[in-house]
Amino acid sequence: MTIKKGTGHRMGFSALTASLLYCYEMGVKYITVYAFSIDNFKRDPSEVQSLMELMEEKINELLENRGVINKVNCKINFWGDLDLLSEPVKLAAQKLMASTAQNTGLVFSVCMPYNSTSEIVNAVNKLCAERRNIAQREYSGNCNGQDANNGVHPDVSVADLDRHMYSDGCPDPDIVIRTSGEARLSNFLLWQTTFSHLQSPAPLWPEFSLRHLLWAILQYQRVYPYIEQNRKLEKKQL
Repeated sequence: MTIKKGTGHRMGFSALTASLLYCYEMGVKYITVYAFSIDNFKRDPSEVQSLMELMEEKINELLENRGVINKVNCKINFWGDLDLLSEPVKLAAQKLMASTAQNTGLVFSVCMPYNSTSEIVNAVNKLCAERRNIAQREYSGNCNGQDANNGVHPDVSVADLDRHMYSDGCPDPDIVIRTSGEARLSNFLLWQTTFSHLQSPAPLWPEFSLRHLLWAILQYQRVYPYIEQNRKLEKKQL
């Protein structure tokens, strides 16, 4: 059987749309998907170009036909280095974020182009820039030309870095679903998934359906007491 190039990605988008509606009906508030890794730019240029065109097409579809967005009152985020995207995709993504920023329903975050190590480095760089700005203001505002705190600033905390992660404002995920039977995170949300329940259903993403989603939630409910116990223990140690 011959499958037209890009069919799998289009089927994956349909599966994603269906999953969003299912989650909304079940009361799930936050959904995050790994749409495009920074490492994917190493693929064949024609495949990358095809993916960029598909992204632009689907984002523009959401902008023009807001049926799903309006139904779930969806706020859409794009997490990643948007400057790496082609200009049309970047502009479409920014426009979609701006147009849904005030929505208060389901929060849908698309990691694109993303990897977790890049996110952490970005957060560290932003925190360093923030500290430099604070030090410069203190230096400029002191009549003796001395730093108001003698150049000493508090140590970096987990909360400091949390503020500069792409995921700021969103809770850490309860469940991470890695389809196709893979049991690795593939550089996805490494900072945020300490207490997430990792699941590896066998179907490929385009085959992911309601029954797989329900099974994932049931599996999480089964282990929830153990996960919550470990979360509380971690908080005590902090």
